[in-house]
Amino acid sequence: MMFVTDKEELKPGLIIFRRGDVKHRMWSCRMKIPNADRYKTVSLETPDIDVARERALEHDADIRLRMKYDIPMFTPLFREVGRKYLVAQEARALRGEISTARHSKVRAIIEGALDRYVGSTHVHLIGDEFWGGYPAWRRYEGAGRIKCNGVREITDGMAQAFADREAERRTKVRRTLGARLRPIEVKPSKDRIIPIISDSTIRIEMSIFGAVMKYAIKKNYVSSNQRFDNRPKVKTVRRDAFTAMEYRNLNSVGSDWIAEADNPSSIWHRTVAYHMILIACNTGLRPAELRNLRWRDIMAAKDCEGRDLVVLFVQGKGKSRKVVAPKTVGDYLERIRILSKATESIDVVFTSITGKPAKTLYNSLVADLLKRAGLREGMHGEPRTIYCFRHSYATFRLDQGVDAYLLADQMGTSVHMIESRYGHVDIVKHADRILHGMAPALVE
Repeated sequence: MMFVTDKEELKPGLIIFRRGDVKHRMWSCRMKIPNADRYKTVSLETPDIDVARERALEHDADIRLRMKYDIPMFTPLFREVGRKYLVAQEARALRGEISTARHSKVRAIIEGALDRYVGSTHVHLIGDEFWGGYPAWRRYEGAGRIKCNGVREITDGMAQAFADREAERRTKVRRTLGARLRPIEVKPSKDRIIPIISDSTIRIEMSIFGAVMKYAIKKNYVSSNQRFDNRPKVKTVRRDAFTAMEYRNLNSVGSDWIAEADNPSSIWHRTVAYHMILIACNTGLRPAELRNLRWRDIMAAKDCEGRDLVVLFVQGKGKSRKVVAPKTVGDYLERIRILSKATESIDVVFTSITGKPAKTLYNSLVADLLKRAGLREGMHGEPRTIYCFRHSYATFRLDQGVDAYLLADQMGTSVHMIESRYGHVDIVKHADRILHGMAPALVE
C-alpha cells in the first residue's frame, strides 16, 4: 500500500498506519486473518497514537474471537444478505411452503424499496435509527417517481436515468432508420400521479425488512440485539373518496372531455378510460382486479326479485371472489366490448387501442380528467389515484345503509378495515337511526 505512512507493527500480522492520500490524520490498522491469506483494514477513528494502539489490539482480539466461534469476519451489505434470504425463500417456494406469488412479492420489496433505503449499508450498522426512520422515508420517496403538483422535485439521479433510457432508445432508432433526432431534454411532469404509500404497504415492507435482519442474526452476521419486531407507528394517510356532488361533476365533465377529443385514438382511449372509472365507482374493484378482469369473468344474473344484475368473478392480491353489480355496469362493459379489438373470452377487458392489456389502466388519462373536473387533489391535499374510486364506492354504499359485513364480503376485505377506513362517513345523514328511541330532553 503506497499511501501508507507512519507505519508501526504492534505484533506479527498487526500494524497501525496513517493514510498519506487523505487530509485527516486518523489512524487505521491492518490485521492478517489467521490461517488465511487475507487481511482486514479498519479505521481506528482517532489521531492519538496511544488510543490507536489500544483499539487496534481490541480489533485483533475480536478477529480471534470470531475465528474461535466461526463468526464471519467481513460483515456483508444488506443487499447481499437480502439476496441470500431470497435464495432461501425460493427453496421454500419449491417445497410448497410458500406460494411463488409470495416469493415474487418479497423479491420485489427487497430489490425495490428496501434496496433503495438500506441496500448499500453493512448489516451490522443497521440499528434503531434505520428501522424507525423507514416509514417517513417511504412516505416521502413514494414510488420513486417524478414531481407531482410541485410537491416533490425530480432528483438529478432520476433525471439522468430518464435521459440515459431515452438516449438508448434513440440510438436504436438511429441504427434502424438512420434518422437524426433532436437532443433530448428531461423535464419533470407536473401532472403525473405519485401513488400514496398506504399504511399496509409500509407494514408489509417492514415485516420483510425485519425478516432479513432475523436471517442475518441466524447466519451470525449481526448480534441478536438487531432483531426488530416492534414496528414504528405509521402516520395514517387516507385516500380521499369522492363526494356524491364530486362524482356527479366528474360524470358531467367526462362526457364533454370525450367530445373534445381531436382524433380517433384519443376518442377511443378517453371513452374506455371514462367507462373504466364508472365501473370502478360502481363495483369497488381494486386496480389489480380491474387489470385482471377478462370477458369470461362477466355473466348476467337476476336477484331474488327478478331484477337484472351483473356478476363479476374478480382476481387480485392472490385471491378471487364474486362481485355483484347493477345492470348499468353491464352496459358500460358492453360499450367497451364494442370498441375493443380483444373480445375473446380469455382476453382482458381493459386494453390499448391495439388490443394489448392496459398495464397502467390509463393513469395519464384519469389524471387529465380529474384535473379538468377540478378533482385532482382530495381534501387532504394528496393527489387522487384510481384506488380512490374503490374508496368512493365504499363510502357511497355505507351512506346508503349497506351493512359493513356484507360490504366487506363484496369488496374482499375485513369488517375491521371497513370500520377503520370509513368511520368518517357522515353521521348526520343517519342521525335518525343513531338517535332512534331516545326521548327528547326535558325542559326544567
